[in-house]
Amino acid sequence: MPNIDHHAPGSFCWIDLATTDEAAAKSFYGSLFGWEARDIPAGPGQTYTLLDLEGREAAAMYPLRPDQLEHGVPPHWNLYVAVDETDKVAARAGELDGKILAGPFDAAEYGRMAILQDPTGASLSIWQSKAQTGTRITGVEGTLCWADLNSPDRDKAVPFYTGLFGWQFLPGKDGDTSYLHIKNGEEFIGGAPAAQHLPPGAPPHWLAYFLTSNCDTSTDKAKSLGANVMMPPSDIEGAGRFSVLADSQGAVFALFQSSR
Repeated sequence: MPNIDHHAPGSFCWIDLATTDEAAAKSFYGSLFGWEARDIPAGPGQTYTLLDLEGREAAAMYPLRPDQLEHGVPPHWNLYVAVDETDKVAARAGELDGKILAGPFDAAEYGRMAILQDPTGASLSIWQSKAQTGTRITGVEGTLCWADLNSPDRDKAVPFYTGLFGWQFLPGKDGDTSYLHIKNGEEFIGGAPAAQHLPPGAPPHWLAYFLTSNCDTSTDKAKSLGANVMMPPSDIEGAGRFSVLADSQGAVFALFQSSR
């Protein structure tokens, strides 16, 4: 069980679920990943639910706000990137033709964050940790292991992320650019498929992958729990096997089984 006590700047450090039905989501992910829900106060009449795995934080969830529901915001997963200075990175995002959707603001004593949108419309958050490091476990079933940038204009998005986080977007074997691998420092953390490989009509978004030891079995289990299979288990040459699912409220995520 590899524990995490610090996230390097530019790495994916946290993930939380905005949902319309917390009770159903707790049941779904608890059954699928073994997450244990732990509610903490988040203001008058509000809670933020930490999702623990083997006693350490793996993810979290919260209910969509009434104003989000009024504007048609669907249930979704939010990715966070670790930064040293939230305000400085948020300002830089604006200089790189991105948008600041919210913040920067303090999340109580836990950290300081902002929600950003890249020039093509995909959004993610940045997190400067204080009392809360972020995810504290990796390498076991039910932990965040990868993320894909799904953008219809990858060439426009790439300079934003390289300028903001210093990420490298590297081609695959023999210079194949159908899928670019995202490298933060010495670590590969995600990828960016070419536009022709994206689901028709899908808006720009980040897709989070959770680790599983058996993609087929986990996909079947998720389906039995009410998930919709968006993409059935498929092989990734030299890497492993993956599937894409929507949970019982419609939030989309992926499963990944490593060939290693």
